[in-house]
Amino acid sequence: MPELPEVEGVVKDLKPLVEGKTIQSVTLSNTVYTSHAAGKQTIVKGGALEWFETSVQQMTIAAIERRAKYIFIHLKKDGEPFVLVNHLGMTGAWFVVQNTAEIAEEKFRKHIHATFILASGELLVYSDIRRFGELRFLRTIEEHAPLTKMAPEPFDATACEFFLAQCTKSKYENKTIKEVIMDGQVISGCGNIYATEALFATKISPTQKVKAISKAKKMELFQAIVNVLQESIDNGGSTISDYRTVNGGAGSMQNRLKMYGHKQCPLCQSATESVVIAGRTSTYCPSCQK
Repeated sequence: MPELPEVEGVVKDLKPLVEGKTIQSVTLSNTVYTSHAAGKQTIVKGGALEWFETSVQQMTIAAIERRAKYIFIHLKKDGEPFVLVNHLGMTGAWFVVQNTAEIAEEKFRKHIHATFILASGELLVYSDIRRFGELRFLRTIEEHAPLTKMAPEPFDATACEFFLAQCTKSKYENKTIKEVIMDGQVISGCGNIYATEALFATKISPTQKVKAISKAKKMELFQAIVNVLQESIDNGGSTISDYRTVNGGAGSMQNRLKMYGHKQCPLCQSATESVVIAGRTSTYCPSCQK
């Protein structure tokens, strides 16, 4: 959390607010400085803080796009392209304000870790309560290998075929289906919430091994993932715990979830069960999902 729909919502909100604007400078929090001094890389990854600060100065925000669960902030300076890659982690949030006092929730004001001062006078603020997110300044995406290994976007024409091919590989076929569909090298952007929903929609147990599921059922599952991701995008994502869209906005998909977080199956009224898969709690109906 956040997953693809939530990140899509952030990008949609950020684009009209900051595209075309120029970054004058950036201020990083004491927490970021202290962590780097201790040999850790909190928030800012892949380089020294001074280098990061200098690099983004006088950069124009040319475009913002989503790729899987990442935000790509495309920058330009003197005609040369660069990219600031952001992952929201568990609790990352963006704000565009004149003053940080405008951020309504205290927990986000208290955990501001990067403030980009724009030439327009506004502040582009990145807050992250649990500090699992990241900001990474790159000349090209290829400079950070994990970004080159992401599966196609689930809405791409090639994505289902790619998913089916990945499922036949020995590294995946003996794993549980829940773990595999949350793997960004198999399907982009599908995390615990929407994997739970798609598996319930297709009545597949999250503990089922990939190799035991027919090709037809895998295709049905892939389409269910696409459907629930699109439904969530259409409803602004799921605002659960600390997820917010830009400037503290909220989505409503959490009100439409049928299995995630539920104690009773909406189909058969049986009590749901939970199992930990790949470090995430997976809720399912033992009666309906086999």
